[in-house]
This record gives sequence, structure tokens and C-alpha cells, in this order.
Amino acid sequence: MAIELKSADDLARMREAGLIVYEVLIELEKLAQPGVSLEELDAAAERETRKRGAVTAFKDLYGFPKHICISVNEQVVHGVPGKRKLKEGDLCKLDFGVIKRGFYGDSARTVCVGKVSDENKLLCERTKAALEAGIQAVAPGNRISDIGAAIEATLQPFPYGIVREYSGHGIGKKLHEEPKVPNYGPATWSPQQKNPRLREGMVLAVEPMVNLGTWKVKMLGDGWTIVTEDGRWSSHWEHTIAVTPHGPQVLTRP
Repeated sequence: MAIELKSADDLARMREAGLIVYEVLIELEKLAQPGVSLEELDAAAERETRKRGAVTAFKDLYGFPKHICISVNEQVVHGVPGKRKLKEGDLCKLDFGVIKRGFYGDSARTVCVGKVSDENKLLCERTKAALEAGIQAVAPGNRISDIGAAIEATLQPFPYGIVREYSGHGIGKKLHEEPKVPNYGPATWSPQQKNPRLREGMVLAVEPMVNLGTWKVKMLGDGWTIVTEDGRWSSHWEHTIAVTPHGPQVLTRP
């Protein structure tokens, strides 16, 4: 199950990890310009993390070969940085985590590279708004399903596909802990899906992945990169959030 923080010091350590993730992502967003290669961004992620006294969380996790997941355009998540260079109009998804003093932080954002189409800009903005709605549902006494229901309700007016095969998760002393946090309401959950109530001290990573077309995805031959089944583009936003008596505390932004 998701960690339940036992002390203010534990929360402070998770907050420290979360803010390092935020700072590194801000630096990477500045670098994500036309002509920059994905492997350059990967190297910058490792360098900026080391400068802050932390360790990148994804390198070698489950065998992942790089420091950060970078997914471009129709790639949804788990893209492996290589020699590909960003182009004007791309949607570049940066998904990044660190370990600091035994705790994990995890966050993702979609960067609009240069001038993007109105359609893709709206997708990006609406996915971010859906994340904010999900964050507001992270409160003691609510259930996990309330988070996905809030995300889904925000996106319901639009003809988008909410990815079902990948979800948010608990986080703490491991990157991926139970419970899973789907980005849609319980009507389409599997009968085995757990739906616990949220308790003070739990920490969750909430991360809607939203496609312009179908919600269906597939894996490329590299064994990592997930793409939309219909080739249309996708947006991804994520924050690490602690459940507190006063409501959600987002640990991966100031």
C-alpha cells in the first residue's frame, strides 16, 4: 500500500525530493527547444539531479536504460531518450523522478516545443486542468475512485481518450506502490480494482494521460515506448500529492 508518513520529518523528506524533481523539470523545459536531442535532455536530467545531491529514480528501474522518460507526440509514456531531435510544434512529455534521503518524488509535464497547433495546445491545457481537478479530490475520507472521477468529469466535454492501461500510483520509499490510481471513474474499473479510502499521511502520484483520439495504446518494439493505437497525439501531466488534514499538499511544486 501507499506509504503513510509517520512524522513531519518524513513529509519534509518527501517534499525535498519533490522539489528537486520540480527544479530539474523546469531546467529541462527551458532546454526543450527545436534542434535539441532527447539524449541531451537525458544527460541534463542526470547532471541537474546530481548537482542537487539526489539520484535519478528511473535509471535501471525494471531495466529502463535512461534517466528520464521522454515521449514525443503520439508517444504517451515511457519513451527512451535517443538521438531524435525536437522539432517546432512537437509535444514533448517529460516524466521524471528522483530519490533523496530514502524517499521518491515523481512528476511529469507536457512541453509545447515552439509554436504548436491550437488543437494540441488545448489538449495540453485541458489535461493539466484535469490533473488539478484530480488533485482536489485527494482528501481524507474520499476514495481512490473520486480522483479518477474528477479527472474524467473535467475531460468529459471533449472528444478525448483517457488512457486506461496506465495509471497513477502510491509512492514513498518505492517509486510504485499500491494502490493504482486510475484516471477515470469506477464504472469501467475491473472487479478486482481496489478502492480504499484516503487517509492522512498517504502519498499518491496522480497522472492523467489523455489522447486526441482513442484511449487505446500499444507498445513499440523497444519494449518500453507506449504510443496511441491510432497515431494521434497525447498529453501527460503528473504530481506527487500528500493527503493531509487540510487537503492535498502537492509535493512536486513550490
